[in-house]
Amino acid sequence: MKNVQKFATQPTINNSTYAGEAAADYIAAALLSARTLDNNLVTIKPNVKFKEVIQKVDVSSLVADASCDFTATASASIEERILQPKELQVNLELCKSEFVDSWNALQLGYSAFDDIPRNFNDFLVSYVGGKVAEKTEQDIWSGVSSVNGEFGGFEAALSASAATGLTTAVQAARTDGDGAIVSGSITSGNVIAKLSAVYDTIPSTVYGKEDLVIYIGSKTARAYQSALSGVSNVGAYNNQLNVGEKPLNFQGIELVLCPGISDDVIVAAQKSNLFFGTGLLSDHNEVRVLDMANLNGSQNYRVIMRYTAGTQFGVGKDIVYYGAF
Repeated sequence: MKNVQKFATQPTINNSTYAGEAAADYIAAALLSARTLDNNLVTIKPNVKFKEVIQKVDVSSLVADASCDFTATASASIEERILQPKELQVNLELCKSEFVDSWNALQLGYSAFDDIPRNFNDFLVSYVGGKVAEKTEQDIWSGVSSVNGEFGGFEAALSASAATGLTTAVQAARTDGDGAIVSGSITSGNVIAKLSAVYDTIPSTVYGKEDLVIYIGSKTARAYQSALSGVSNVGAYNNQLNVGEKPLNFQGIELVLCPGISDDVIVAAQKSNLFFGTGLLSDHNEVRVLDMANLNGSQNYRVIMRYTAGTQFGVGKDIVYYGAF
């Protein structure tokens, strides 16, 4: 009689490389899962190999009284800004034994995921992709290009432009739109006043545009919900202190929550005036998955990703920035 030893079934893991379009699918999913990008709150420009020139044309004095002659009446100015995504990488080592149980559980059904990765490689790459999405959301707004592992976000560029005080630069939020520059901590007690300063500073040429929104972070969103509920603003929003979420809308302009925005920062801009660039569909993108058991006998598993990401704004004078300079 033979003794049969049964071992728990373990997933077969092969070293794989996703390149070109295959890698683009993974990297695109990771980057575009960031809330700001997932909701199309900025203009996404893919396939930026190295850099791209963003041109915004501003035309003035376009219409004049009719005459028999051709007389140039309009003047056009073109603002050029360079969108240059930064090259980034993920070199991550995981112990696959920590993920096998989770992966096996997903195969049994009743999962919260709509799409269950059948391949263990795909499962771990998807896990890493979710972490990349979180970091991407943060960097879109508060990233600093000189910091290792980060690309430059909007906040640094907008605050630097607003600090110049030029009429063509990003406009700092001011009391009543033309008074003193306002900044500082945002609370449920002052959030209405802070948003009013941003609202009043929005240029008339931009006000009313269909894609104009006010970008806020989690802290400001919570403060605004509290203010509307009547916690610090008695009689606010139908006196509904504890009833449901209050609308994220201020004086008819949509407030959009972007978790990557720093505390005490507010930005008013058109979605078409803020740009996110990446080479996510380019051939050099690559995702590698390495099972180290075949190399050194360990239970470690490595995920290697390469991609590019960067931000840029268009016409500065059409943007309002609230925050420290």
